[in-house]
Amino acid sequence: MPGNIIRRLGHAVSNIGNAVDQLFREWVRPSASLALGSLGDLVLSRRQLITENALLRQQLIVARRRINRPMLTSADRVRMVILASWVKNWAATTLLVKPDTVLRWHRQGYRLFWRRKAKTTRRGTRIPRETISLIKRIARDNVGWGAERIRGELLKLGIRVCKRTIQKYASRVRGPRLGGQSWTTFLRNHAHQTWSCDFLQTHDALFRSVFVFFIIAIDSRRVVQMGVTRYPTQAWVAQQLRNATPYDAAPRFLIRDNDTKFGTMFDEVADSADIDVLRTPYHAPKANAFCERFLGSVRRECLDHMLILSIEQLHRVLLEYVEYFNSARPHQGLAQRVPSTSEEATTTHSRIEASPVLGGLHHEYRWAA
Repeated sequence: MPGNIIRRLGHAVSNIGNAVDQLFREWVRPSASLALGSLGDLVLSRRQLITENALLRQQLIVARRRINRPMLTSADRVRMVILASWVKNWAATTLLVKPDTVLRWHRQGYRLFWRRKAKTTRRGTRIPRETISLIKRIARDNVGWGAERIRGELLKLGIRVCKRTIQKYASRVRGPRLGGQSWTTFLRNHAHQTWSCDFLQTHDALFRSVFVFFIIAIDSRRVVQMGVTRYPTQAWVAQQLRNATPYDAAPRFLIRDNDTKFGTMFDEVADSADIDVLRTPYHAPKANAFCERFLGSVRRECLDHMLILSIEQLHRVLLEYVEYFNSARPHQGLAQRVPSTSEEATTTHSRIEASPVLGGLHHEYRWAA
C-alpha cells in the first residue's frame, strides 16, 4: 500500500515537472534558446561541432527542397544579420535565404536607423495661407517671372517674403523656367514673316534621282515656290529663291537645313533680299517641321500614286497639286481652313459640285452656281 502511494506521488511529480518544462520552453524566447545553444557549443570539441554543423546543414538542404519561401519574422532577420556580421564565411552558410537578401535586410535596417535618428519635429508654416495662395497665383499667371520679380510685386503690396520661400511655392504650380525663348514660341511670334524650304528626292521609272525644291509660308501654309531638276546646283537653288521673291516680296526669316546643295550663292541671294537664314541643328528634322509635314503630304497625296516618266510630266503634275494645295485643300494647322481664304463658306445654294483633281485622285467640292 505505501509503495503504491509512493509510485503515484512520483508520477504526479514527474507530470508536474514535464508541464513546468513545457511552459518554460514556451515562455523562453528564441533568442534565449539561441544563446543557451551557443553556450552549450562551447563545451563541445571541434570534431563534434563540425559533425553537428554537417548534420544541420544536410537537414537545411532537405528542408530547402520542400519549402519554396520560408516565413521569417523581423526578429529572425535581425538575428541573421547580426550573426552574419560575426561569421567570416557567412555567405556560404546562409541556406534558407540568399546572401543578397541578408544584405538588403542590412540596408533596410541602416535606413531605418538613420531615418529615426535624423527625424525632427515638424513645425507649421509661419506664412499665412493667403500669402501662399497669392504666390502660386502670381507664378501661375506670369510664367516668365522669376522669384525676385514676384518678390518685388509682393513688396508693392506690403508683403515681405524671402526668395527661397517664393521658389518653394512657385515650383509647385509650374515647372522649371526655360533658359531662353523656345523654338515653338519663336515660330508662333514670327510665323507671318517666316518661310521654310527643303528638298524632296524621288525617282523616275528608270530609278534615276529627281529633286523637287519647295518654299512654303509658315503662317498660311501656302506654297510660294516649286522647282524640279535632276541636278540641283548652287546656281539653280539660288535662282529658285530669286523667283520666289520678286519686287522685294521677301520674308524676314527663312528656315533651311544644312544640306550642301544650298551653297554660298543661296545665302548671298538671301542677304541681298534682307532675309535672315536660320539653319536648323544637325539631326533635328522637327526644327523644320512645317516643311517636313508638307513634304510628307506631297508623297502620300501625289507622288505615291503616280509613275514619273519625265521631268516635264512631274513638273506639270506638281503644279496642279500645288494649285489644289493652295486654293482648295483644308489644313489642320489652320483649323481646317484653306490657305487662300480666311473666311468660312456660307450655304447659299442647294447643290454641291465635285471637281476632280489630278485625274480624280482628289476632288474639290464647291456650291453650284
